[in-house]
Amino acid sequence: MSSFRFIHAADLHLGSPFQGLALKDADLAELFVEASRKAFTALVDEAVERKVDFFIVAGDVYDGDWKDNKIGLFFNREVARLERASIPVFLLKGNHDAESVITKTITLPKNVSEFPTGKPGTFRLEHLKVALHGQGFAERAASENLALAYPAPEAGWFNIGVLHTSLTGREPHAPYAPCSVDDLRSRGYDYWALGHVHDFEIVAKDPLVVFPGNLQGRSIRETGAKGAVLVTVEDGRISYERLITDSARFAELPVAAEIDDTPAVLLRRIEDALDPLVEAMEGRPLALRVRVSGKSRHRNEFLARVEDFRDEVQAACHRGHGDIWLEKLELRLAVDSSAAEHVPGTLGLDGLLVMDGFAPELLEEAAARVAEIAARLPGGSGAGNLPLGDDIDVLLAEARDLLLSRAAEAG
Repeated sequence: MSSFRFIHAADLHLGSPFQGLALKDADLAELFVEASRKAFTALVDEAVERKVDFFIVAGDVYDGDWKDNKIGLFFNREVARLERASIPVFLLKGNHDAESVITKTITLPKNVSEFPTGKPGTFRLEHLKVALHGQGFAERAASENLALAYPAPEAGWFNIGVLHTSLTGREPHAPYAPCSVDDLRSRGYDYWALGHVHDFEIVAKDPLVVFPGNLQGRSIRETGAKGAVLVTVEDGRISYERLITDSARFAELPVAAEIDDTPAVLLRRIEDALDPLVEAMEGRPLALRVRVSGKSRHRNEFLARVEDFRDEVQAACHRGHGDIWLEKLELRLAVDSSAAEHVPGTLGLDGLLVMDGFAPELLEEAAARVAEIAARLPGGSGAGNLPLGDDIDVLLAEARDLLLSRAAEAG
């Protein structure tokens, strides 16, 4: 068997609107939009410099239908660089860029091959004795087990299965093209190039089954380094290494407040906790969510001046590093029992303030209201799983805190 190298990427999500960030900070959202493009450019740079033999994208090249042709032109420009370097590209449609979703097209270079969506197809690289098998999504939702219909392996060749799937489930990702590792093994392939899950994961080693993760984090749910995988095959032996491509990152910073912490004391506590994050940034801009929790005798003071305190936290972030940007401040301060009696009850908040969760009927009503709001957002920015940037329970908690701060001011 010949020796060769290839890049396995997935979930580029080019054209992602970063709607959650856009609702909070348009400039920060634009930074991450640009980071998504930079990540793919960086990966193409790696492919050309390392002279890989081929390049796989296992679904979700695009985040959804294009507003215009700009994102298609960008992708065309980058894969044309691969064509000039004689690197073939194999694309598979996922749920975000399914055949039924993308209505606009740009003619791509001749080095680009797309797997069919109606049934599995195979591409062969004769000089390498490599066969790539795959089936893309015709519709956004694929509920059937696609893997079981993949063809038998080419005898004596290196066989690669390309599939966009959640396997047996990977929260919070939707359950598309469900299958088990045993289903994949049953095909007799040497490597499975998966997509859909945005975290890097070696699912199995016999055969090697890999989620490379996405190239660039898209929300606070996608923290840490992001990239693709470089796979090397030498005399039938397989090795891999991660190629980190992201140019901006998300991170969360949990901070425990003590009961007597004043705003000034808590601010110092937050600033001291920033130090480890600076090294983890690795020179990249960081969108940071600071989550403060604990009981506080000064809870009402914090909530009454939450915007001022948020600005102070952003200033503290910039003192830690000029490229740490506060994505969100979450003040999850519990009511101190000794102070609870001083909260005015005119707004009917007494039970709401101390409860740890929300009733199912309240969650259902809130979800319906969010759906109404999302439908009115411009440019399709409300089409994502979290149209207002956060889970329903987080939004309700923020509404609760806003009401409490007003009650504190009224008192």
